[in-house]
Amino acid sequence: MSRGRVVFALAALAACQARAAGPREFDGARAFGYLETQMKFGPRIPNTPAHDSCGAWIQAQLARTADTVIVQDFTVINKKGEHLHLRNYLARFRPHASDRVLYLAHWDTRPHADEDLNLGNQRLPVPGADDGASGTAVLLGVADALKKQPPKVGVDLLFVDGEDYGNFDTNTLDSSFSDVLMGSRYFAKHLPAGYPPMFAVLFDMVGAKNLAIPVEQYSQAFAPEVVDRVWHVADSLGYGSTFTRQPGPSLIDDHTMLQHAGVHAIDVVDFDGYHAYWHTIQDTIDKVSAESLQIVGDVAVALVR
Repeated sequence: MSRGRVVFALAALAACQARAAGPREFDGARAFGYLETQMKFGPRIPNTPAHDSCGAWIQAQLARTADTVIVQDFTVINKKGEHLHLRNYLARFRPHASDRVLYLAHWDTRPHADEDLNLGNQRLPVPGADDGASGTAVLLGVADALKKQPPKVGVDLLFVDGEDYGNFDTNTLDSSFSDVLMGSRYFAKHLPAGYPPMFAVLFDMVGAKNLAIPVEQYSQAFAPEVVDRVWHVADSLGYGSTFTRQPGPSLIDDHTMLQHAGVHAIDVVDFDGYHAYWHTIQDTIDKVSAESLQIVGDVAVALVR
């Protein structure tokens, strides 16, 4: 290696070390507090008081941080004839900027723990510490960081409702009677003016202890350039052992609804690592950590800087 390249490499290393030693924009402990608050409401199931109270709390948090907050109220009639009253919350930073990034997470929880090995538990609701609360906590933490230091690009934080209510039947996902991915489907059909954004990232199940996030395969197939961008930023922050480049599963999730609308969206998700607790009553706060939220939040903030 030439002397010039050595000097450049050392300078780059020093810059990285300075960034690592400096104050973090994302506060993982505070984000964990947001997760705890959601859990105190109880399961956030549509058409329940806990759901309505949590939604009002999310809206209040966003009102103090974002430039603009848009509430999408809508009702879905599912296959059982139930009228599900749902709400998406869209927090916008620099709402008039043409170059935009979209982050999203679902804030509802599942009414039935249908994957629980104990048959007696399968009628109970899922607490949703990781599957719901973790992604929401990350987005609220990102909102805090963007309030303190506004981004140079437009940033939208989308909290979608009705992701996890019913059955993930691939034959009915595009049906108006489907009772999953309802919030992201509604948003995809009612995109804000000036959309699509440059790219979108879904954060789902990102709070588990011993977090490991592989590359979700629908993300790789539809938006490989976004996968490369996110994983490169994670590597640059020293999080390569968490954001692994191993191929993960192919998941039908909120990002696929956006992909159908032409949005280059990917899913940042630790599904395999959390599968033992997924859709069970064991999806509880002792399974998640502030450290994992810190890692994901650091990457999310760095992506828009």
